[in-house]
Amino acid sequence: MPQITVLPLGVTIEAERGQTIMDAARAAGYYWPTTCGGKGECTTCAGLIEHGLENLSPMGRYEEFNIRRQRGRAALTTALRLCCQARVYGDVRVRKPGVKPW
Repeated sequence: MPQITVLPLGVTIEAERGQTIMDAARAAGYYWPTTCGGKGECTTCAGLIEHGLENLSPMGRYEEFNIRRQRGRAALTTALRLCCQARVYGDVRVRKPGVKPW
């Protein structure tokens, strides 16, 4: 099973292959900040992928559109991903303040 390390909280959780980062965290008992409920619209769930970007699903047009709309075109040159959209296929390390146990 792929592992997701969440910083700055410092926890590592297991994910089902193909599960989103946010869904894996919620299934493990963690709150992941979002305002749109995981629809990929608000970018509140966005996290900076520090390691394992190649182990995530490719960014789709909808995710790209909303990152550009909410965060600006420059955000697309970083390793920022919407954690409600990014599906895990291998180990990743993501930086997302605000994640906490339920």
